[in-house]
Amino acid sequence: MTQTILILPGDGIGPEITAEAEKVLTALRRQHGFDASWSHGLIGGAAFDATGEPLPAATLTAAKAADAVLLAAVGGPKYDTLPRPQRPERGLLAIRAGMGLYANLRPALLYPELAQASSLKPELVADLDILIVRELTGGIYFGQPRGIREEHGQRVGYNTEVYSESEIERIARSAFEAARLRGKRLCSVDKANVLESSELWRETVIRVGAEYSDVALTHQYVDNAAMQLVRAPKQFDVIVTSNLFGDILSDIAAQLTGSIGMLPSASLNERRQGLYEPIHGSAPDIAGKGVANPLAMILSLAMMLRYSLQRADLALKVETAVRHVLADGLRTGDIARAGEATVGTPAMGDAVVAALA
Repeated sequence: MTQTILILPGDGIGPEITAEAEKVLTALRRQHGFDASWSHGLIGGAAFDATGEPLPAATLTAAKAADAVLLAAVGGPKYDTLPRPQRPERGLLAIRAGMGLYANLRPALLYPELAQASSLKPELVADLDILIVRELTGGIYFGQPRGIREEHGQRVGYNTEVYSESEIERIARSAFEAARLRGKRLCSVDKANVLESSELWRETVIRVGAEYSDVALTHQYVDNAAMQLVRAPKQFDVIVTSNLFGDILSDIAAQLTGSIGMLPSASLNERRQGLYEPIHGSAPDIAGKGVANPLAMILSLAMMLRYSLQRADLALKVETAVRHVLADGLRTGDIARAGEATVGTPAMGDAVVAALA
């Protein structure tokens, strides 16, 4: 049966890197018998410009019906003055909630050719391979009550960090299962010495961990985990943490790999239907210049093939093609060393397609 993909180019560099991912999809269909069709939808600022809302109902309906969703990026400074419910980022949060995408998988893998691009010493990051499992539909990003109100003559902003046992249990199981497929080591990150929600988090992870005696479970407070990521990152294999902490730690881990432009992500629901996106954002400062790195978008496509479309064989082909391109010395500006020649977005995409052949 033909598999269906919804593509959401979004804002900023989104349309540029989407074009390169579509080149790869087309090559897979022509050269390797990939039976898939894809369509496009609106999200973020592009959706607001066209419809007045960051996530049109038609987009969410199409996303729920698709086998997988490939999203590039949302946001930009032109939308910063909009009321909060209309800002592009609300569209991203809404599609995550609407599809029930509770498990966010963010690998931080350092390619050997890019070791010099990391901000840490090569010996600290050589062979780095971390997976961060971030809870995505709970916590302070979604908790109620929230808002800004007037108190004693001044404005007060407030948000609520809320987690239920069932929310913690399901993300913990996802992380333990992922750890079983890797090095069988899981570090749960919280702030249990201060936050009651984290206290419940730790207690629940420990309880679930009793079912996974083959996985070594450790715990760290989030401030220490942030420090350890830049001090000795290879001590970690799989990290599981909350929505807010995962957002922060995954960006730290991304920088260890040399460029945030290299890292994909997968957000999965209980049916393994997923939304796949690079973690770098819309990069409005370089949008339209043809210099954005499309590799994180292409690697997000590889994750989509592996996790939702059950084509691990094609995922490996894409990942191998990216490795070949890097080994051949092609670099966009974000991963080039001083004085090193660079290529633009289309050229990098074309090189991956050529390597696929």
